[in-house]
Amino acid sequence: MTGELAHFAINADDVDATKAFYETVFGWAFEPWGPPDFFHIKTGTGAPPLGALQRRRELVPGAKTVGFECTVAVSDVDAVAKAAVAAGGRVVMEKSTISGVGDLVFVADPSGNVVGAMRYDESAE
Repeated sequence: MTGELAHFAINADDVDATKAFYETVFGWAFEPWGPPDFFHIKTGTGAPPLGALQRRRELVPGAKTVGFECTVAVSDVDAVAKAAVAAGGRVVMEKSTISGVGDLVFVADPSGNVVGAMRYDESAE
């Protein structure tokens, strides 16, 4: 099974200050999308949004998500969840469907690093 990095998210306690930081430091542009305090990040000219800025959350209960949260494009999130467990990891968020985007699962590697796996499908409901 192979996967390509498809998305990253920056989790923020202060979304406005964090947005201003990346605008100033890297010249990134932000477009509101979806729920409140959620923005697509445009990191370059002409490139589709690869990133998101969102209010901080806990993918692992009791542990705030820090650092860049990465999501890998895959063809089967159920297979990824099974492979992660077989390889010594664990599922930290069961499969969920994002309407118009696809199926998503989050797993942790044996060291506790969390990564998402998304099966993209624009017809998902």
